Amino acid sequence: MSPVDSLASFRLAAGFTSAGVASGLKPSGNLDLALVVSKEPCTAAGVFTKNRVKAAPVVYDQQILAKNATNIRAVVANAGCANACTGEQGMRNARRMGELAANALKCSTEQVLVLSTGVIGKQLDMAKIERGVTEAAAHLAPDGARPAACAILTTDTKAKIAGAQIALGSAHANIQGFAKGSGMIHPWMATMLGVITTDVVISPELLRHALLRAVGKSFNRLSVDGDMSTNDTVLALASGASGARVDTANLERFVEALTGVCISLAKQIARDGEGASKLIEIVVTGAPDEAQAHRMADAIACSPLVKTAVHGNDPNWGRILAAAGYSGAEFDPERLSLWFGDDQGAIQIVSRGQPNSFDVRQASDLLRRDPVVIRLALGMGSGQATVWTCDLSAAYIQINSDYTT
Repeated sequence: MSPVDSLASFRLAAGFTSAGVASGLKPSGNLDLALVVSKEPCTAAGVFTKNRVKAAPVVYDQQILAKNATNIRAVVANAGCANACTGEQGMRNARRMGELAANALKCSTEQVLVLSTGVIGKQLDMAKIERGVTEAAAHLAPDGARPAACAILTTDTKAKIAGAQIALGSAHANIQGFAKGSGMIHPWMATMLGVITTDVVISPELLRHALLRAVGKSFNRLSVDGDMSTNDTVLALASGASGARVDTANLERFVEALTGVCISLAKQIARDGEGASKLIEIVVTGAPDEAQAHRMADAIACSPLVKTAVHGNDPNWGRILAAAGYSGAEFDPERLSLWFGDDQGAIQIVSRGQPNSFDVRQASDLLRRDPVVIRLALGMGSGQATVWTCDLSAAYIQINSDYTT
């Protein structure tokens, strides 16, 4: 596993080329249009936002994958405009993005998936999209993953990349992906845009199964601000270029590697949350089941009071128990124990529902770490879950109070 590869040397899996260009959609003039292309038709799967208000590209991609999941050639993505809440014109523009990429690549429109991110409620400038697609298609290269990863960023301060290599029988395969996300981050689903490539041979059914499981342990355990986006999409593309075959016998190994890549990307998104200064990892164990553990961890991760306390290094542990209490998770408060810190150094703050005597300065120092680790043990079963979030600072308010003005 290579959680944060060197961006300068980052490449996608074998069989893929990519490019990122500046089409003029971003007023800053930064890169804003990405193209990822498979040399041959590839298998694809997607997981999408559960928001009832879905952006046009989400609806469009769901339709494409429903009928053509074994014959995908490309993904075209733009930043600077979400193409959400844009009606029939937005759907026409999403379709036109696919057509433009298909024309440039000399493939069918049904072989192209579309992603958009940015401000909601604005129509895409299709003249800029057309220029960008033409330029990106002319600059496709195996080493084009770095500009592609940068081209989908919005308020992100850095690109998010991750990869893994796995042995499948006598063959070796790669999983390489990139993502964006900094604000409006909350399940359900990926709460971001992500493109994950692999060079394995795999059926669409097994690829979707693997992606759903990986997302369930990663992007669905991620929250920055409790707001679910209209555009959340993560796509997995399998070129088959390595010849390594995934079947039911080795599926678990592939799922484990894919999950590791997705967890790395999720943690990078949380660490780069808008205005954030540190990553927070919340671990709940001893719940009646995994769903109860996840519910509690998620409530703590979404609490503004918890997140601001961590930002100020204030060991105000009562806020954590309060969030646990209103989470809806089943537990006995008299069995709950709480720690700050990980296995390398921790302080037990609460034991069986009662506060311990602890060094406040030492506890505060543990909240200065990156990541900050908060652990709760419920003593009721084997259910456990980990959720990632970030602290909440004044900078988050500054970024979002004038986002469109």
